[in-house]
Amino acid sequence: MIAIIPARGGSKRIHRKNIKSFHGKPIIAYAIETAILSNLFDEVIVSTDDEEIAEIAIKYGAKVPFYRSQNNSNDFATTSDVLLEVIDHYSGNLESICCIYPTSPLINFEDLIKANALYKTEKFDTVIASVVYSFPIQRAFRLTIEKEIELLHPELIETRSQDLELTYHDAGSFYFFNVPEFQKNKTLWKGKVGSYQLPETKVQDIDNLEDWTLAEIKYSQLLK
Repeated sequence: MIAIIPARGGSKRIHRKNIKSFHGKPIIAYAIETAILSNLFDEVIVSTDDEEIAEIAIKYGAKVPFYRSQNNSNDFATTSDVLLEVIDHYSGNLESICCIYPTSPLINFEDLIKANALYKTEKFDTVIASVVYSFPIQRAFRLTIEKEIELLHPELIETRSQDLELTYHDAGSFYFFNVPEFQKNKTLWKGKVGSYQLPETKVQDIDNLEDWTLAEIKYSQLLK
């Protein structure tokens, strides 16, 4: 089994996000070191189109067997596109892969070990790191053209929040998946899909500088 860390160079909202310093070292280093410390993988691969990212990845122990194609280096390339490119490079000799996002400094190697055990024991096609919605999505509303509130579930507005069903979302941290099944479906969301649940303290989407600051605060608290 290998780990793939997708990290292109063209981040728009946070300049050079994947190698920006996070608590003293490039943020991608955390994903690489976590993967290595888990002892789960024959190789830890970084898929990138960027020479500086490649150099940093190699410095921290990952391999960069090739540079990403031009088609998979633009804003429209999906994670699935990138994963399929790496799989093609290995000529179909892979059974399982773990995809770890480079901006996942809050997870640790024990999370990977436990998620992998779940993946294997329950024979899932995919295990997705997930987190519970902090507020019931049944209370969500949209705004009309007139800027009025329109409830998505008006029938549940008087229901106590503790009586509403818990819902979860992709944590944007990592996925374990079966390669043949993924090649057939071209998505991680088909087949038998399981969830490895992370606490909110280990999840932070990093799309802007405010997100980045929150991630640094969470990391500091985890260290304590």
